[in-house]
Amino acid sequence: MSLVVLIPLSITLGLIGLAAFLWALRDGQFEDPDGAAWRVIPTQPPVDKRGDPHDKLAPDTQNSDSGRGL
Repeated sequence: MSLVVLIPLSITLGLIGLAAFLWALRDGQFEDPDGAAWRVIPTQPPVDKRGDPHDKLAPDTQNSDSGRGL
């Protein structure tokens, strides 16, 4: 491509990027940068996910087919 096309194209893309930044600045996207970081930290204590120690995931942990000769 020739420079006659590339220079206006790069200037246009730069102005679009500048307009998007100014729109985000005016819309309030950068007002509370620390608030979003603290919102992901839970305020409640973590829930114990281990469950009851007597719960079993599988009722039979041994190979029941080996006793039947299969």
